[in-house]
Amino acid sequence: MDQYVNGRSRLSLRNRTQRLGAKLATTDGRWALVSSSMTLLVAGAVGWMALGTMPQAPAVRTNRTALPYELFLKLVRAGGARQLASIAPQFAPPPETRAPEIPDVETRSVTLDSGDTLAGAMEDAGVSKTDANAVILALGKGFNPRTLKAGMSLDITYNVAMIDATGAPPAPKTTVVMVNRKPVTVPVEEDSGADAKETLSEPISRLLSLHFSPTIEQEITVTRDLSGAFTARTDQKELNVHHHRAGATIDSSLYLAGMQAGIPADIVVEMIRMFSYKVDFQRDLQPGDSFEVYYDYYYTPENQPAKIGNISYARMHLSGKDIVLYRYAPRADESGDYFDPKGQSAKGMLMKTPVDGARISSGFGSRFHPVLGFTRMHKGVDFAVPKGTPVMAAGAGTVSFMGWANGYGNFVVINHTNGYATAYGHLSRFAPGMRRGAHVSQGSVFAYSGMTGLATGPHLHYEIRVNGGQVNPLRVKIADGRQLGGAELRAFLQERLKMDHLLASTPLETKVADVSTDLRQARVK
Repeated sequence: MDQYVNGRSRLSLRNRTQRLGAKLATTDGRWALVSSSMTLLVAGAVGWMALGTMPQAPAVRTNRTALPYELFLKLVRAGGARQLASIAPQFAPPPETRAPEIPDVETRSVTLDSGDTLAGAMEDAGVSKTDANAVILALGKGFNPRTLKAGMSLDITYNVAMIDATGAPPAPKTTVVMVNRKPVTVPVEEDSGADAKETLSEPISRLLSLHFSPTIEQEITVTRDLSGAFTARTDQKELNVHHHRAGATIDSSLYLAGMQAGIPADIVVEMIRMFSYKVDFQRDLQPGDSFEVYYDYYYTPENQPAKIGNISYARMHLSGKDIVLYRYAPRADESGDYFDPKGQSAKGMLMKTPVDGARISSGFGSRFHPVLGFTRMHKGVDFAVPKGTPVMAAGAGTVSFMGWANGYGNFVVINHTNGYATAYGHLSRFAPGMRRGAHVSQGSVFAYSGMTGLATGPHLHYEIRVNGGQVNPLRVKIADGRQLGGAELRAFLQERLKMDHLLASTPLETKVADVSTDLRQARVK
């Protein structure tokens, strides 16, 4: 049987060989052989080239890991998130403690506009309402929203998430195709036509931190911890105090002389308030008079003016007469007040001038009324000041009337002690929170000047009333303030002596200037 099979196989092979030889003997057979050989050769070459272009597996693979979150925030504040890529491997934790990778992080600065709230400004910048409310809660009751001012900058640090203008997730930028029965990821060209969706560059997906400075000496930072909760931290800058003894000659007004000497505006205004009980700035000042003041001013570590300090001493030399005032606090629980060299308080019961920089345009007495057109008694003093000038309460008291009073226009009457009252007319508006029955302190701003009622121009009509009758504000005798005595007077005289020694050893600056900044740039607070 085996011999039969083997013989049959040999016969079959011989027959196929004979048939192949017969085909090769023909022209068509030879061309078929050549064609098949060329096809096999090309297929082999293509396969060899494909094997050569296949990517090789790397010998070592580097894992991307995330920094610890607290360290990450510090590095972001110090140098920016984009700089972390080169140093991140140095901080890679062990595999069993690795945290999820941190997405791209950016910081955006937002400037507050007038009327903006903190939460509203964050939401306008792209922060979610939930995160904005969480930040406000983290700030707590100790945060005063009134410290926010237009122009203040907010630094918002957040995760970047690419979304389109409709809020939908981004379209995929890659697709998967099958090549030789294997999945291959290939890029997809973005549609640049008119129907392409507009993509926002850096919308906020997750707030990480908020940083702002409500005042020049304070910084507040709110950060998100690993649990997702927000924590607020307040840092106070350590301010440096500078002492100045400055003075100048008065050519026209105390305010202008102070500005020309380089003294901060808020210091000059405080001087006006100090001397307003003793000096009539309309009648008492003469060209050639002079002044000097010893004061403190605080600066940030970057030498930026931060805030006004105290005026410890001030002197005005008027027509050959010196008016000197020292700052002194009789008791530790009292704020400082100003006293003359004998311990007499500078404050009288009423201020002589309830507005700064005022010029008397009409005095007390009979006059021709410019609106009514006939002569009648003018029972007050008119101070010519621009509309909107702050009007101060001449003394502490209670508002007995606030409203419209015919020719007076907007009118306020304040009752003081001992039968005294003061009245203010032609006001443009009242200060926020003021009402009938409200208590006002001496020197506090309760209204603003204007020209309501019978008035030909902006000014303040000011009256002093004693037991219901108007008296001349320029001649009335006003009760003096507090007089120190006993132990308080002895302590004051000792402090006064120390101040005199300090003045003697401090040179007088006739042009105040600081190494780093000109004090004239300081604004009234």
